[in-house]
Amino acid sequence: MSTSVATKRRAVARAVAPAVPLGVVSSSGGAADSREDVYAELCAALFSGFPRRDQRLKAEQYLHGLLTAQGRKSIRNIAAQIGGPAAEQSLHHFVSSSTWDWQPMRAALARYLERNSCPQAWVVRPMPIPKAGEHSVGVDRRFDPERGQVFHGQQAFGVWFASDELSVPVNWRLFLPDPWVNDRTRRDRAEVPQEAGEETLEECAVAAALDTARWSDVTRKPVLLDIRGGAGRAALTRLAGAGVPVVARINPGSRLAIADRSLPGFGAGPLSAIQILESLKGLRRPVSWVDTVAGARTSRTSLATAVRVALPAPGGERMRPLVLLGEWDDPRRAPARVWISDLTNSPVGSLLRITKLGRRVERDFAEVGEGAGLRDFVGRSFRGWHRHITLASAAHAATVMAGGWDAAYDTGYASRRSAS
Repeated sequence: MSTSVATKRRAVARAVAPAVPLGVVSSSGGAADSREDVYAELCAALFSGFPRRDQRLKAEQYLHGLLTAQGRKSIRNIAAQIGGPAAEQSLHHFVSSSTWDWQPMRAALARYLERNSCPQAWVVRPMPIPKAGEHSVGVDRRFDPERGQVFHGQQAFGVWFASDELSVPVNWRLFLPDPWVNDRTRRDRAEVPQEAGEETLEECAVAAALDTARWSDVTRKPVLLDIRGGAGRAALTRLAGAGVPVVARINPGSRLAIADRSLPGFGAGPLSAIQILESLKGLRRPVSWVDTVAGARTSRTSLATAVRVALPAPGGERMRPLVLLGEWDDPRRAPARVWISDLTNSPVGSLLRITKLGRRVERDFAEVGEGAGLRDFVGRSFRGWHRHITLASAAHAATVMAGGWDAAYDTGYASRRSAS
């Protein structure tokens, strides 16, 4: 990037920095400079692919609005930060009716994170989006396991680049229930692309990870996902076929076969995961991991064990080697969490620490992602939803990459939730 372009972007960053809610104090005392640097670098990394200057400007304005608007991050509230009704019409067209492809921007965000942080895994997280109306693309009645209740709204899956220090969503897939796939009128009204077809929730989650793996110059990391609600064999097979390593949470009743000849139970045929782990709980050992969810780095210890197993295959096919991981919160009770992975040569400590990255994502989603507007798109179109959430992911990245937001964000987050 030329010096003149860099200077212009930094000037824009200085103009918006005082209003950007990125936390205000860093250990070095240079929080304002940090915000300016992150904003300028992100704009350069993500928006340089636009062929026209006006598109780059609108993208920067939208990102600015996501970082500064109070309340719900609707296009109206975003436009209020930069010019009112005229800006609202312009930004609405940029997000909902323009022709730019969001995938290159997402891939650029992934590469930016690889350069500036150290992602350890890709965490696939479901994101329910409650909606009151009937016309937002993908809206339907569905069960939310997080809340344990049925809700009316959309369901999306995000792929988060996660480490102990931070996590950022880089890719998204919106689940389309049958009415939105098979109803031509609905499809046309929401501009659902022709290639979008029927899939289960689990297939949607896996497809989000596979789409991410297709990006060039992005290093594949283990995919952490939950397959307790569907056909785990199909998910594992699809990821293995693409050469994507996986650590997947499974139901304790999932049937597996012990593959280690030295262990009791070898040759006994398929057993439930819980039976295998309970019979071998004498192999448990303490594993240390770092808990960052409470806002400070705290060393914790869990009891865990990993056992080589195989997924029973039909028709005499060769069984696929895997490793079964169990974690105990209380040594007197059954394992609290059960995982399976094809990282068969990884030690139990490494596998357990990968699973803990899901906690990092949950924290960052609640404390940053909500405020960045990940669930706030109020339009109806498929393309508009994808463009908004891509830019909201950039706003999330700007917040966490600037650092120092932990202490200050509690107040801003609480005020936002009361305002929405």
